[in-house]
Amino acid sequence: MEMEWEIAENAALVVVDVQEGFEEEAYWGPRDNPDADRNIARLIDAWQESGRPVAFVRHDSPKPDSPLREGYAGNAFKAYVEERRGKGWGPELFVTKSVNSAFYGTPDLDAWLREAGVRQIVVAGIQTNMCAETTARMGGNLGYEVFFPLDATYTFDAVGPWGWKLSAQELSRATAVTLHDGGFARVVRSEELVAAVK
Repeated sequence: MEMEWEIAENAALVVVDVQEGFEEEAYWGPRDNPDADRNIARLIDAWQESGRPVAFVRHDSPKPDSPLREGYAGNAFKAYVEERRGKGWGPELFVTKSVNSAFYGTPDLDAWLREAGVRQIVVAGIQTNMCAETTARMGGNLGYEVFFPLDATYTFDAVGPWGWKLSAQELSRATAVTLHDGGFARVVRSEELVAAVK
């Protein structure tokens, strides 16, 4: 099947919040997509091997009990991400943030992308329906062509208003439908992206 899209030579991969603190199941609860970490690693490898830009985003939570708070072990990138930083021959950016969107971090992701003439971004990472989705939506609003490899993200079961409960899988599906239906991003599989940059 022919894909009706292509990945630009300078398309940027934005790796959102792939941090040790998300391994603390007692805090977050059950998650979905056990293959996400493997898929994120494959995307980073493909991007670095092709010389495309990669932005690594870390969430420095202001919440004192968060596993992602600064100064706590959980704030660190997962080992497979940390060991890949600096390994590509393309441009690389390290962004820290304390809100959902990677576009509200330091240094300015949007400025870095625009300066390099980047028009396409791929958003992968954690959590599907929180920081990954928010970054993808904002990227769409800022005029980027956004690709969202759903299988390179994961999230956790959650409880909303009125006691409504949604499983991690339901939340991930909702994100995929929202991004697709709202025209924020093209929801794809990570293997499609890896094949497209080879």
